[in-house]
Amino acid sequence: MKKLTRRVGSMLVLCALVSLPLAGQGAEGETPDLALRGFGTLGVARSDNGNAEFVRDLSQPNGIGRNWSARGDSLFGLQANYRVADNLEAVAQGVSHYRYDGSFSPELTWAYLKFEPSPDMMLRAGRFGTEFFMLADSRSVGYSYLTVRPPVDFFGNLPMNYVDGVFGRFTRRLESGLVRAELYTGLAREKLPTKGEFLDLAGSRLNGVSLDFQQGPWQARLSYAQLRFQNGTPMPGLTGPLIATGLPSAIGAAQALNLAGTYVHYRAFGVAYDDGAWQAQCDLNSTLRDSVLWEDLTSGYLIVGRRVGKWTPFLGYSWTRSGPKTLDTGVPALNPAVAGVLAFSHQDQHTVILGGRWDWRHNMDLKAQLDIVRGSASSVALVQNATPAWDGHIRVFTLALDFVF
Repeated sequence: MKKLTRRVGSMLVLCALVSLPLAGQGAEGETPDLALRGFGTLGVARSDNGNAEFVRDLSQPNGIGRNWSARGDSLFGLQANYRVADNLEAVAQGVSHYRYDGSFSPELTWAYLKFEPSPDMMLRAGRFGTEFFMLADSRSVGYSYLTVRPPVDFFGNLPMNYVDGVFGRFTRRLESGLVRAELYTGLAREKLPTKGEFLDLAGSRLNGVSLDFQQGPWQARLSYAQLRFQNGTPMPGLTGPLIATGLPSAIGAAQALNLAGTYVHYRAFGVAYDDGAWQAQCDLNSTLRDSVLWEDLTSGYLIVGRRVGKWTPFLGYSWTRSGPKTLDTGVPALNPAVAGVLAFSHQDQHTVILGGRWDWRHNMDLKAQLDIVRGSASSVALVQNATPAWDGHIRVFTLALDFVF
């Protein structure tokens, strides 16, 4: 608890130190071509099950246990926008959050030039946020969405926050609505924890396309993305013995466990509604993975909230399912170890989300949320450090303060 207090206190001091200079710059008439903004979340959470740790997404090496912790949802970000010309803008964003290596080291998440040759066209070049699903590019800004965190059953399988490449957005009016198409391509740069090792995504090619339709309070989004792994998963303790047997079947199994050159395909469809009082969002996703190492999955969620003054109670439901994959090494003594590795990606759970949001002052909110997760004992992909006593059931209570400035 002392570590939690120190961490939250340090973030509050940092927020104060950053906010004061920004306010001063505005008072002194800083050039309007430069805009500085900030955002953050101070969140604490605990669970009722000590046999596994609840994580926000697959990028986190450790999660939430029975003791209160601020690491899962707390973060702080700064963004600078500089208007170079009427149709050219430079954008940079840095975020400090809980990373794959267990640190909160600041990370450059956006760094791009934005060119708008016309009101209907926008181009970016550099580092920008991933936009697989609705909310995906604003996952760090807790104030921008209703719940404490995007539903883990759905967004937990999307640990990539940015890509280095080019992005194009094209908008056309259609009767009383807007149709928007987005295309992007680039290289991933982040790392992921994989059961004691790190999977380096550097150089992995990411391509994507999406189509949005917006009319009044309604928005619909259809998207597809494809990731090609550049590097393999380091598993010398398993692939080494397989290759050492000299058997073609075992060598083939070792090659099948290598992610390099394999693809992941994301297909999603989402609908959102927001009339200022009622808010609702629903997303469905299918993820297909060429590698035998990770299972294919389907997931979805529905969240509904009703704003009454400054209060917005909300209710949600999310789920994720994956199908098992098998790999015969031809060496009976090694098959159990391989099966154990393949089982690490299994998902079979659903979550009921209950909570409320209080917009108690301008650009700040307080949230309280209860996640009730029910799954099978074999559903271990979205938790960390599961013990043999893990039964797939966990409840997580979270309190969070979100702010933007």
